[in-house]
Amino acid sequence: MKLTTMTQVTLDGVMQGNGGVTDEDRRDGFERGGWGRGAGDDETRAFITQAYQRAEAFLFGRRTYELFAESWGSMRAHPIGVALNDAPKYVASNTLTAPRWTDTTVLRGDLVAGVNELKAKPGGELQVHGSGALTRWLLDNGLVDEMVLIVIPVILGQGARLFAETGPDLALELVESRVDSKGVTIQRYRPAGRPQYATT
Repeated sequence: MKLTTMTQVTLDGVMQGNGGVTDEDRRDGFERGGWGRGAGDDETRAFITQAYQRAEAFLFGRRTYELFAESWGSMRAHPIGVALNDAPKYVASNTLTAPRWTDTTVLRGDLVAGVNELKAKPGGELQVHGSGALTRWLLDNGLVDEMVLIVIPVILGQGARLFAETGPDLALELVESRVDSKGVTIQRYRPAGRPQYATT
């Protein structure tokens, strides 16, 4: 399977609390939740829905897993809910002991080996939605095949960002880019090794 991450971010890189509920994620005094609500036009919403529908399986970090299980776990009236409930779900956690969402497997111990085993399975995409810490870890370990960023035209000025101020460097190859009628951009990248820097 191809491992694809999909993340909604603001122009200043914030990914925290993008959902339709303002108190979805109040960690560290975050007060600007719900910034992704209503963003994107019908074409962008269709793109996101179709992405979920083509997933062979989903991989989550624990926090995102629990948020998704609560909001989508029993929802079958929406195509995304159907896709999430019908596909296998994997959650990277050393502390989760009793997952409550059906068809969930907890990955413990050697996560590199566990993810590589999933990627070696035949099929389409193993998708990661949200899950910032997991996405960073997957990139750091060279496990991401494609990364999709859905950039909402807003600057929050606070909140957890997808990429930390300091960390490993990574070059990206732009595979696809589009902008919708509301100014939301969708950018699809493939990791391309380390960046090239100017020499003196």
